[in-house]
Amino acid sequence: MIRSLKNDNLTAEIYDTRDEMGYFAAKDIEKCIKKILESKDEVNMIFAAAPSQNDVLYHLCESCSIEWEKINAFHMDEYIGLPKGAPQGFANFLMEKIFSKKPFKSVNLIDYSATEPEKEIERYSKLLLKNPVDIVVLGIGENGHIAFNDPHVADFNDKALVKKVDLDEVCRKQQVNDGCFEKIDDVPKFALTLTIPALTVASHMFCIVPCFTKAEAVKNTIEGEISILCPASILRKHESAKLYLDKDSAKMLSK
Repeated sequence: MIRSLKNDNLTAEIYDTRDEMGYFAAKDIEKCIKKILESKDEVNMIFAAAPSQNDVLYHLCESCSIEWEKINAFHMDEYIGLPKGAPQGFANFLMEKIFSKKPFKSVNLIDYSATEPEKEIERYSKLLLKNPVDIVVLGIGENGHIAFNDPHVADFNDKALVKKVDLDEVCRKQQVNDGCFEKIDDVPKFALTLTIPALTVASHMFCIVPCFTKAEAVKNTIEGEISILCPASILRKHESAKLYLDKDSAKMLSK
């Protein structure tokens, strides 16, 4: 670790490389899972799907001591309108990176091919109510979003658990920057997302954010106002949230 810092409740750790960032984040998540299982029979976890999560997902899969058969897995957002089997689908991404590699107790996916989004919202909301979330593993978007809560649709007091949203241009361009789509016209304009309260209700939040393209969002998250203009800034109010950065994503921090 190069250094650590804290603002409000949020601790941030900065590492020299993405691999180190992912390794130490995975180790902390592993410890958290073990601690929860000392008092509970199972753990409910929500995962983000994005290239920024590759390092932490890799090192989680490398763990030999996580009791995956006691973990119920969920994910936090999904495009609307992708063809079945599309590699850009977040469910497909997570199946490839971790869900198919480990013997989870259950894997609960948002159905991106659902023709009636309202029914899918109701179905997934009921699953979340039935399985109160313990751990969220997430990232931060270039516009400061968490899940698909872009600034123009973010609501710190949202009454819904899951909702349909339209994606702003910065968010859609990020999907091209990440290499998920060739051009912005290919990126769906709508998605289903867990709301901010559905995420922040978790007992523990581990936020992994590499890459220079996230540097401004990281600065706003840690040093800016707590505001929906940077939805990730709400992490500073969470009682157990931790941010893992590489030197590129941390380069704009003043400390």
